[in-house]
Amino acid sequence: MKILGIADVEVASVYNPNIKNRFPDIDLVISCGDLPPAYLEFVVSMLDLPLYYVHGNHVQKIRDEEGNIHTEPPGAINLHKKVHFDQKNDLILAGIEGSLVYSFGPYQYTQQRMWKMVYSLVPRLMLNKVTYGRYLDIFVTHAAATGIHDDDDPAHQGVDAFRWLIETFKPKLHLHGHVHVYNPFTPRETQYKETRVINTYGYREITL
Repeated sequence: MKILGIADVEVASVYNPNIKNRFPDIDLVISCGDLPPAYLEFVVSMLDLPLYYVHGNHVQKIRDEEGNIHTEPPGAINLHKKVHFDQKNDLILAGIEGSLVYSFGPYQYTQQRMWKMVYSLVPRLMLNKVTYGRYLDIFVTHAAATGIHDDDDPAHQGVDAFRWLIETFKPKLHLHGHVHVYNPFTPRETQYKETRVINTYGYREITL
């Protein structure tokens, strides 16, 4: 299976009429936040594939044809505080939006709030183990986990609860964004115990 992970910045090779030729063998798309709804809607319509996402800490609003304002891209599935079973691809996904508090804006949460949101996933993850023989395949967040691809500044510090979830429920992948990558030598993929942690800033093609 091949996944297109996207986050944070619009990329010309993705936002392009030739996107289907550029990514001919993608099975699904996952957005880790801070991308305009119109960008996600374009990807959904052009690739005609499932697109799962969480909001980042910068969320744009769009106006639909009826004049209603909303933040959800049509045709995509918001994973925030949800555990979703993708039957077609036999995948279990879960997600948490936003970042840690740094300016008291929307989609910013304290470590305590992050713990509460992560704990809300636990009953369904436990049920997955009974039903499917595994807890979780892909954990999708905007912020990074503590000590893995995070940074020291308040805006980009890692989330303690994310690291606990990875250690406890052992997803195959943890996909995140938020931490912008300008230096080509900055690590973007890390194997942490049983989980591949990947920063999808811009875009990443991921084989699972």
